[in-house]
Amino acid sequence: MADHVKEWFKVDDWKIELGKKALEAGMLKDPQWLDRLDEPMPLWVLLELAFNLMEKLDPPSISYD
Repeated sequence: MADHVKEWFKVDDWKIELGKKALEAGMLKDPQWLDRLDEPMPLWVLLELAFNLMEKLDPPSISYD
């Protein structure tokens, strides 16, 4: 593959670092995702992440009544 074509498909360094943080945090399970960080994400994935974050920031209250 020509160098200019390889450069076109290269993922930015800041995205790689973000992906590595996601691996360390357990948000990504497969390191092969680091090569696919520019691929589109289905809406359901974004929604799942948002709901997980909401639950961590404001967990459901437990009544002690």
